[in-house]
Amino acid sequence: MVFSSSIFLVYFLPCLLVLYFIVPKAFKNVFLLLASIAFYAWGAPKFIFAILGTTTLDFFLVKAMYNAGDRKKQKLFLILSLCLNVGMLFYFKYCNFFIENFNGILTAFGAKNIEWTKVVLPIGISFYTFESLTYVMDVYRREHKPLENFWHYQLYIILFPKLIAGPIIRYHDISDQITGRFDTDTIDNKFSGFFRFVIGLCKKVLIANVMAVKADEIFNLPLESISTSMAWIGALSYTFQIYFDFSGYSDMAIGIGKMLGFTFPENFNNPYNSGSITEFWRRWHMTLGSWMRNYLYIPLGGNRVESKTRLYMNLWIVFILSGFWHGASWTFIFWGVYHGVFLILERMFLLKVYEKLGRVIPVVVTFVIVMIGWVFFRADSFAFAAGLTKRLFTFNFANQTILNNEYLFFFLLAVLFSFYGLFTFGQTIQTFFYRKTHATYQTLVLTVLALGFYFVCLASITASTFNPFIYFRF
Repeated sequence: MVFSSSIFLVYFLPCLLVLYFIVPKAFKNVFLLLASIAFYAWGAPKFIFAILGTTTLDFFLVKAMYNAGDRKKQKLFLILSLCLNVGMLFYFKYCNFFIENFNGILTAFGAKNIEWTKVVLPIGISFYTFESLTYVMDVYRREHKPLENFWHYQLYIILFPKLIAGPIIRYHDISDQITGRFDTDTIDNKFSGFFRFVIGLCKKVLIANVMAVKADEIFNLPLESISTSMAWIGALSYTFQIYFDFSGYSDMAIGIGKMLGFTFPENFNNPYNSGSITEFWRRWHMTLGSWMRNYLYIPLGGNRVESKTRLYMNLWIVFILSGFWHGASWTFIFWGVYHGVFLILERMFLLKVYEKLGRVIPVVVTFVIVMIGWVFFRADSFAFAAGLTKRLFTFNFANQTILNNEYLFFFLLAVLFSFYGLFTFGQTIQTFFYRKTHATYQTLVLTVLALGFYFVCLASITASTFNPFIYFRF
């Protein structure tokens, strides 16, 4: 089940909210856990047992680790928990990749291939695995005690708004909210959460879906038939699609959480306004960046290393693994290497160059760098991605693509809402809709507008069968 589906918007969400508000406080968490299990089971009934099984084992392994008498036993339980979580992720997400590549090597040497039944990827496994690892590592580091209540731990992992595609939430960021959110759960938060949800829904349905149609059209063409203008349209369309798709999902997750009394961390902060790749990664998928920093970059030594070579290697390792986390494909690995290269170049000299160029030029340069990276992220093969990137700069306008008025209108909206944060008026608008406590008349007006856009999006979804969510792949 996805947030931008008619069954979720017409049935699941309204029924959930009504029942949640009716259920006595003592049973709200139980109800929410059951609803989250139902939400996941609707789209992946076979895999709900996998997530319930791993969370159950994790709960008892972490308790045993915390209560172990000496450090050796603690490390043993830590290794068991890590093997459970990473092993599940490796089996479901990466086995196909390694078997296919190994078979490629066997074929090259004339040997017989390994027989292998392809494994289906459970929805959201990367996200809830990272949250499980967060809990395990934080308890091992003695940053907090393990949970005493088994059902609270299950709710932390399976809570449906953030289960499928984040935000990735560390346990200590939400621990107090599992039992203590009811005192701060106000009507203002419910309205604010609904407004945020509708903003995300509009991003996804009205912008990302339109961009996705054009991106798919061009990326599915034979490479030789793609002209320079088509390459730019395809690359730009996907660049806007992935941003409005993923940030829209995050907005919806944050909004639903707020309606239920939770405060989730922000996941995006106008990433295309960045003046460097370093800044881009402080603004894009911020909860993943925080996870990588706390559980990979800092343990590797972070900035506190003896040589710049080691520092650059740490950065590269983090981004290679970040690319591999996104998908089991060489294009994703290259995407991680590509971003790592620019991060290293910025540490070496590029940031000093950007400082002398003002604000606009670095933003444009960074946007183009990011866009080219998305070409490799989207392409089915390295050869296609490299060929399409080459066509961006060959200035061959032999074949043209016809752009209809609907596409042009939403493309301009995508440009506006991607870059409006660069200007004072944009920051004011964003603050008003995202963070400001509204007066009564403002709440009334915003409610009417939000309901209007809610039904516009629902009508658009009902009229179309094209409604993908990019990050369900990860």
